[in-house]
Amino acid sequence: MRIIVDINHPAHVHFFRNFIWEMRNKGHDVQIVASNKDIALKLLKLYKLDYINIGSYGKSLFKKLINFIILDLKMIFIVLKYNPDVIMGIATIRGSHAGWLLRKKVLVFTDTEHAKEQIALYKPFATKILTPDCFTTDLGLKQIRYKGYHELAYLHPAQFSPQKENIKNLGDEPFFILRFAKLTAHHDEGRKGINTLIAEKLINILSKHGRVYITSERELEPQFEQYRIAINPLHIHDALYFAQMYIGDSQTMAAEAAVLGTPAIRFNDFVGQISYLEELEKEFALTFGFKTNDADAMLTHIESLLNQQDLKQHWQEKRNQMLNQCIDLNLFMIKMLTQQ
Repeated sequence: MRIIVDINHPAHVHFFRNFIWEMRNKGHDVQIVASNKDIALKLLKLYKLDYINIGSYGKSLFKKLINFIILDLKMIFIVLKYNPDVIMGIATIRGSHAGWLLRKKVLVFTDTEHAKEQIALYKPFATKILTPDCFTTDLGLKQIRYKGYHELAYLHPAQFSPQKENIKNLGDEPFFILRFAKLTAHHDEGRKGINTLIAEKLINILSKHGRVYITSERELEPQFEQYRIAINPLHIHDALYFAQMYIGDSQTMAAEAAVLGTPAIRFNDFVGQISYLEELEKEFALTFGFKTNDADAMLTHIESLLNQQDLKQHWQEKRNQMLNQCIDLNLFMIKMLTQQ
């Protein structure tokens, strides 16, 4: 089988990497097409995954409009040359357009309801759209639902085994991870997250209980540079697993911490709008969300968690309850393609 996997974000590398390795090991031909987005290409290189660099959409609206057409055309030429049996990607617009035009099967994965413009651009052209069963939007006959989350494609116990050795430079002291996202995607427009004042308050609270490490997409203020985490990007999930708590304005990393059994606090204006995080909070109590006008409540909740006995053990028990109800998404994808 010939497969094109379209990568347009660093999180997509994690989502598909085990699938790519296993399908190649089974003798299938997998071609990766990737955008130059944040550290996506760096991750592919670190994982030793070969790829075609399709370029970047750019930052300004004008550049995005122009490059939208250019990258669609590039994908069409790649599909013509490679002649795949199937194209796969997370919210892949260019893959859907190229597949529809050239009569190729296109499997699109999504878990983000509020990305309505993206959905409108790929839904008419995709063959199937796969979503968690908690996804609140009805996408019609093309939709396939499954019990699970994107993060379980690479953080399910069958796919990931945390190694303390990978983060030995962080020391043996308890530690906490803060995450600052850029919030610059089109569907992030107008949204807010952790500002300088909130970051200072968080560090003041957490540093009384252990070390504080920051991982940031955006440029850090000089006073926070001393907290920047210094590990191989491939080992960030080891750090998340062993952390005492995660606090950030990133949706993906909050979900990653939650499915790893680490208390996860998310602080942004998306709270209440993303179904998989709402399910992880309401059904499994693995994460808690606070909007940016509710900072005091978030800080109070963090302090209450810090005072709980056996906090991590309790979260691992809740994680096991979640895992008992969810699928290994990587195995699901492989079976879906190989058992047809």
